[in-house]
Amino acid sequence: MFRDLMADVDTTVFDALGDAGTVDGRPVQGMFAAPWLQPALGKLNTAIREPHYVLLDADAAGVLKNSVVTVDGQGVFSVVGVEPDGSGLTTLVLRAK
Repeated sequence: MFRDLMADVDTTVFDALGDAGTVDGRPVQGMFAAPWLQPALGKLNTAIREPHYVLLDADAAGVLKNSVVTVDGQGVFSVVGVEPDGSGLTTLVLRAK
């Protein structure tokens, strides 16, 4: 029950605040981040230095290394790593094409 509730919350947050994009031409909604584009307020400390795009696990299903990711307003990337975190989210580590 809690897992279902959190999945609903994640879906709502991604729909409202996410960055539109595509993975191999398939539309997805995710959270794009690039370490060099840190917000002026607050700080996200992460070991990931490459740009990355966080997706719901369902949207990340079937994504492989070298998949093509386009994030609206950010560019075109290829996937260099797929990192599920066990909480229902998967980080796609990206490299600019």
